Amino acid sequence: MSYGRALAWLYAQMAEGLRPPPELSVSAWADRHRVLTTMASAEPGPWRTARVPYMREIMDRLSTHDPAETVVLMKGAQIAGTEAGNNWLGYVIDHAPGPMLVVLPTVDVAKRWSKQRLQPLIEACPVLKAKVRPSRERDSGNTVLAKEFAGGVIIVTGANSAAGLRSMPVRALFLDEVDAYPPDADGEGDPIDLARKRTDTFARRKVLMVSTPTVKGASRIESAYLDSDQRRYWVPCPSCDVFQVLVWSQVRWPPDQPEEARYHCEACDHAIADHEKGRMLERGEWRPGAVGKPKVVGYHLSALYSPHGWKSWGAIAREFVDARHDPVRLKVWVNTALGETWQE
Repeated sequence: MSYGRALAWLYAQMAEGLRPPPELSVSAWADRHRVLTTMASAEPGPWRTARVPYMREIMDRLSTHDPAETVVLMKGAQIAGTEAGNNWLGYVIDHAPGPMLVVLPTVDVAKRWSKQRLQPLIEACPVLKAKVRPSRERDSGNTVLAKEFAGGVIIVTGANSAAGLRSMPVRALFLDEVDAYPPDADGEGDPIDLARKRTDTFARRKVLMVSTPTVKGASRIESAYLDSDQRRYWVPCPSCDVFQVLVWSQVRWPPDQPEEARYHCEACDHAIADHEKGRMLERGEWRPGAVGKPKVVGYHLSALYSPHGWKSWGAIAREFVDARHDPVRLKVWVNTALGETWQE
C-alpha cells in the first residue's frame, strides 16, 4: 500500500471513530434486547413490536432524537401499554443513561411494581443485568426504590409521597396509572405537578403519562389527552380496505351469543372475525384529531385493538352483557374495555 493510500485509510478510520453512534429508537432497542418473563406476559420470550404494531410510534416518540416532550396514552386493558413504558426504562438504562423517575399511585404499589416488574425486566435482559449491579452486593446502589447504573439512576416512588416526588432533578419521567393518584401529595400539591417540576432543568426532557381513565371531569389522563393532538389508530377493513377507528357500536353478535361477536365494517358491513385483526393492526396508522399543545402527543387505544389471542371481541361482548345492568360493573367495563371515562 502506498503512503498516500495508507494516509487516506488512516483518515477514514479516524473519521469513522469520531462519527456519533446511530440513532436508536425505543422499539428497535426492545426488538433487539427485551425479553418478557412469565410475570410480565402471557407470551414470555423475546419482545416483538410486530405483535402490537400500534405501540411502535408511541415508544419511538420517547426516543432521544424525537422532538416530543410529553407522550400521553389513554388506554383500555390488555394492549401492552405499561410494557411499552417498561421498554423505555430498558432503553434509558442501556442506550440513553440519565436520571429517571417512575411514579406509581402509592409507595406500596411502587415497591410491588419494582419487585414484580422492574427487577425481572433487568434480570431477563443481559444488557441490563450487566449494567445494574445485583442488590445483594454491598453498596451496589440497587435497592427496591432505586436502581443505579453507569451514567444514571432510576428512582421509583408513589404519588402519595411528596418527599419522593421532589427527590432530585430528572430527565425522564414515567407517570403510570395517573388516574389512581391522590389529588394531593402530603399537603404539598398535585403529584403530577410536583413530579413534572423535577424535569424543568433538562432541555430534552421526556414525560410519559399512561392510564386507564376513570370519571369524566375528574380524569387526569383524559385531561392530558385533550391537551394533546388526540391521535386515534385507524385500521383497514380486510374486505373493502376502508380505514376506520374501531368503535363499540360496530361490534355485533347473534342473540344470546356474545362470544360469537364480530366487528362490522362501517363502510361495507363485512363481519370481521377476530383472527383477521392481526393484518388490520399491521397496516394501521396513527392520525391526529386536533391541534394540541406544542411537543405534546396523545394516543387513545381501547381493548378492541387487543391482538388476536389476547382479548377477543367476543370476550369484550360477554363482559358487556354481564355488566350492562349493574352500573358499578358497567363503569369498570367502560374504563377498561373502551378506555373511556364514565359519565353518570
